[in-house]
Amino acid sequence: MTTEATTFEQGYQKGYLPGAVGARRAPWDIGRPQDAVVELAAKGAFTGSILDIGCGLGDNAIHLAGRGLDVTAVDSAPTAVETAKARAASEGVQVNFGVADATTLAGYENRFDTILDSGLYHCLTDEDRKRYVEALARAGKPGARLHLLSFTNELPQAHFLVPVTEDTLRGDFVAPWTIEALNTVRYETTLDFERLRTRVPGIGEVPPADGKLCPGVEIDKDGVIWFDAWHLEARLS
Repeated sequence: MTTEATTFEQGYQKGYLPGAVGARRAPWDIGRPQDAVVELAAKGAFTGSILDIGCGLGDNAIHLAGRGLDVTAVDSAPTAVETAKARAASEGVQVNFGVADATTLAGYENRFDTILDSGLYHCLTDEDRKRYVEALARAGKPGARLHLLSFTNELPQAHFLVPVTEDTLRGDFVAPWTIEALNTVRYETTLDFERLRTRVPGIGEVPPADGKLCPGVEIDKDGVIWFDAWHLEARLS
């Protein structure tokens, strides 16, 4: 497993679980699927056998399975996978959950028509990203499509953010991948204003009227903080 795998498992064991509050709550555990994933699903972007890689606590996978889709979801953190299984059972949907190293995906070769990455890619080191992209290519069937969500480089420099440039994405996703679309979407977090303000220089003591806290970060009328994220769509040759 990668260093990131160990870090995430430690995080879940120490508090990245339902009911955790404040700094201990996972920033990505919004308790429901990301809006970008819901919108893609409504447009029919997920077809055939689906892999949700880095599934975390399973909300995206559960949503897709609830639409009657064939979903496999894996994460490097066993604690997250066990919690995701329980969530799926409570929703009455079937998801094929498993623990796997995203940089190898051993045992998942040539199986998937659609792959979803909602916030994993930007957590990996440069070296692990290269191995990860190669593993995704092995897991996909010929013609498979990838939908990847990753924080953009517009975000402020802070220790809990790992921004990714367009050049990085285009440099990693080369043959046998073909990038077919690259745009930006909004990615919801569980961060609150005070937690963000104390960690990102330049944010004032109160949210501005337009909700734009800093480049790439907004807060809505309900206090929900959104980050800009890339949506990369790529096809496997």
